[in-house]
Amino acid sequence: MKLIRGIHNIRNQHYGCSLTIGNFDSVHIGHQMILKKLIQYKYPGSPTVVMIFEPQPIEFFLGKLAPARLTGLRDKIKYISEYEIDYLLCVNFNRSFSSLTPDDFIDQLLIKKLGIQLLVIGDDFQFGKNRLGNFNHLFQAGKRYGFHVFKTKSFFKRGIRVSSTSIRQALMKDDLSLARNLIGRPYQLSGRVIHGKRLGSTIGFPTANLLFKYFTIAIKGVYVAEVQGILENSIRSVVNVGFRPTVMGKNRQIEVHLIDFQTNIYGSHINIIIHKKLREEKRFNSIFELKKQIYEDISQAKKFFKLFISR
Repeated sequence: MKLIRGIHNIRNQHYGCSLTIGNFDSVHIGHQMILKKLIQYKYPGSPTVVMIFEPQPIEFFLGKLAPARLTGLRDKIKYISEYEIDYLLCVNFNRSFSSLTPDDFIDQLLIKKLGIQLLVIGDDFQFGKNRLGNFNHLFQAGKRYGFHVFKTKSFFKRGIRVSSTSIRQALMKDDLSLARNLIGRPYQLSGRVIHGKRLGSTIGFPTANLLFKYFTIAIKGVYVAEVQGILENSIRSVVNVGFRPTVMGKNRQIEVHLIDFQTNIYGSHINIIIHKKLREEKRFNSIFELKKQIYEDISQAKKFFKLFISR
């Protein structure tokens, strides 16, 4: 799969494609079904293209008030590339693009730029200025321009409609099992390790601070996790997502303590697999109390992995 960075980089080899469009936040099992349908229905001889947006439209309009992002661009590329997709088109969602009417979106982008032969969309897909475009617009345009439109039905798991919203709600309720079922894999965070204030090292528990580019995070508290991207095997870890109230932290951040691991990993891009919530974040009356709790967190994490491995 190759990445097309922006509409201006669309080339002749992308023309006449079979296309799907969406945010694909988390690339959950509903998204996976759409990708499979795109491959199944693709027009013979046409390249398959997935169109996504950065920032996601709701992030563009709401900024810091937008719902928590589940999956960054890097991870979307990774998950979508697991399917036989030829191109991922990443569109810069800006004021100019957001002003396109549904007809302009179809005429200027889908027809003139991409020359689509086939389009697969979810049943809740809306597009264009004020989200006025819907399946009927696309169906009528398909008859006018000669492309096929397929609408996939909503996918349900445990009686719940699979969506980024339902996954976000499950995570905020600490229902990691439900989130895992809706996503099709454990909930994960990823980012680059940056320099922090080294407060963890001063009390005997060095942490890797993760650069997270988005405004909000769907989880909060202390978790058992595995970290990938450093060694061939994953590393057992305890992760804190929060404000660090004991040391008067002001901004929510992600801190990872790698159990029995001391190597410098600054600059590494790591993937964190969240397994179990241990507790809520809380303010301790002293550093001594904090250290005592961290010892307990690590002990609980080791017990978890001992049971996890024995299954």
